[in-house]
Amino acid sequence: MELNVDGKTVYAATGGREFDPTLPGVIFIHGSGMDHTAWQLQTRYFAWHGRAVLALDLPGHGRSEGPALTSIEAMADWTGAVIAAAGLKTAAVVGHSLGTFIAIEAAVRFPDQVTAIGLCATAAKMPVHPNLLKSAQAGEQQAVDMVTSWGFDRRAHLGGHKAPGYWMLRGGQRILELGKAEALGVDLAAANDYGDALEVATKVACPTIFVLGEKDRMTSVKAAGPLVDAIKDAQVEIIPECGHMMMVEMPDQTLDALRRIM
Repeated sequence: MELNVDGKTVYAATGGREFDPTLPGVIFIHGSGMDHTAWQLQTRYFAWHGRAVLALDLPGHGRSEGPALTSIEAMADWTGAVIAAAGLKTAAVVGHSLGTFIAIEAAVRFPDQVTAIGLCATAAKMPVHPNLLKSAQAGEQQAVDMVTSWGFDRRAHLGGHKAPGYWMLRGGQRILELGKAEALGVDLAAANDYGDALEVATKVACPTIFVLGEKDRMTSVKAAGPLVDAIKDAQVEIIPECGHMMMVEMPDQTLDALRRIM
């Protein structure tokens, strides 16, 4: 479906069901350079189990009108505007990687609207190597290749998909390749520059679950530790043998974790 937010067209997938804003809302926010397709299994489940689902394309990503937003704070304010534009009174917010910072900020900025947050593959800080950032901002293919290679556990490099004949690594790479050229660089810069996650996290008052990959090489379990400690009573689910792209690598386990608080 399409929404009008601040005069711009925003696209959101609804999990294969007609969107009903009277139901409890669940909003999914993708990671750097990606789009709504990262959440295919999770959106379908919640949409068919009594939730009003919106898997968003951030501005300048997928089918949403640009330009891409350049700061986490702006993305969080935009998320609050999406909740209002969709006619939702409240919503849980689930983020992946970059999206986790957005979810944390949104939970603090809109405490009456955000009822719970799910933080998939996160860390207290997400520094980006200068060479990767430069490559991504130049729109180079090697930036896509590096993000994809590091984003999936080694098992996924060799196959690992539950459906025979599908290759997770190439699927993830293709999502980034199909995205708007500037989006990955803008997102990585926003994640790199955001230094307030720990301070903001101490103000989160809604139920929170961390979903972490045991073999995540981009946002490790150890790097997430200080953020876990900052949010009172947060739950933690560590998925064994899983990398950064858990929604694709271990979709069932990721869903099961999110169901605990959604």
